[in-house]
Amino acid sequence: MKKEILIVVSFVALFLSSCDKKSGNKGVINSDSSENVILADNGKIDSTVGYNVDINGKKSIKTDYVYKATDGALVKVVYNYDPEASNVTITSNKKTFILDKVKSTGTETTYEKGEMKATAKGDSLILHQGENIIELVKTKI
Repeated sequence: MKKEILIVVSFVALFLSSCDKKSGNKGVINSDSSENVILADNGKIDSTVGYNVDINGKKSIKTDYVYKATDGALVKVVYNYDPEASNVTITSNKKTFILDKVKSTGTETTYEKGEMKATAKGDSLILHQGENIIELVKTKI
């Protein structure tokens, strides 16, 4: 019995000493914060950008959210942060509007097209269409 315990203890000690502490947990995805950093028009990191990260750790710069209006209507909003075509797509009641990014301060981004204007700040999106102002809040479904 003592011999079996000694063998098990020796095996565990050998196993623990062979572990390389520098390699870390291989289940943790390390991210490089320097890649795909989106800057606001003022040169600072744009806090309004939300990345999607897939299982391999690859970031995508197109994200979609569901917002809720004050009247309870749900609105799908897709942000495209591609530097060549930075815009927002707003879909509600089977109507889709695509607005181009016109400026960003890092905490607030403004999109416009024609008479429609959208301002994204934190979890809110405020739409201006002519005299109408529609306030939306990001929601989880």
